[in-house]
Amino acid sequence: MSLLAYYDWGLIWEAKEDLFRGLLVAIEVAAVALVVSVVVGLLLALARMSRPPLSWLAAVYVNVFRGIPALVSVIWVYFGISLVLGINFSVFQAGVIALVLLYGAFISEIYRAALQAIPKGQREAGLALGMHPIRIFVQVVLPQATKIAIPNIGSMFIGMIKDTSTFTVIGLLEVARVTQNLNSVTFQPFVLFTAAAGMYVLATFFFDFLFRVIEKSLTTPPAGGIAGWLTGRRKRRIELVVKDLEALSGRT
Repeated sequence: MSLLAYYDWGLIWEAKEDLFRGLLVAIEVAAVALVVSVVVGLLLALARMSRPPLSWLAAVYVNVFRGIPALVSVIWVYFGISLVLGINFSVFQAGVIALVLLYGAFISEIYRAALQAIPKGQREAGLALGMHPIRIFVQVVLPQATKIAIPNIGSMFIGMIKDTSTFTVIGLLEVARVTQNLNSVTFQPFVLFTAAAGMYVLATFFFDFLFRVIEKSLTTPPAGGIAGWLTGRRKRRIELVVKDLEALSGRT
């Protein structure tokens, strides 16, 4: 008889609801952290592309926090800030802040590379047309840079979900913590942690697909399976405009 037969694999089905709830907690923490990290990363990227001393300060922040593990970061936030400043965070808040501190630094480098990939001629053309520099950045440069950054931002989000597993140290009930709690009752670590690994892999495949869809929807013209849907919507809009014009011309 195979050694694997001695394990109680039925535990995976019995614990599926608890594991899915843990996965949802991990996704919620990562999703909130991603939104804030994108904003922080963009600001840091602009700071790094500016003049000293602001660029120096941004570079120091990026290099420091890119080298800190998520476990150390969350301990600093949850325990350190409470001891030093007397501010108490919930485990959810501490997890989000810890991820933002780390991934804001990574995303800043993604955005910096994306912004530098946009030809300077587009900015110069906008200025020649009398556009304000802020308007040029918001309407011309940033959308193109975001298209370039989307694939790497998706990878960062998947990394965030996996890094929530280190937040068991502060008691966040994500997948790894739920697995530990179940194991303390069933004493089946191999089975339960195999199931936890499967949950992370499923999340990886799903969000990889989701960010690919987003990336293709932002291309011009749109590519992939979403292209037909978007093209159909545009076609219907054009048909409505044509009908309105025909009706207007008929009245005149």
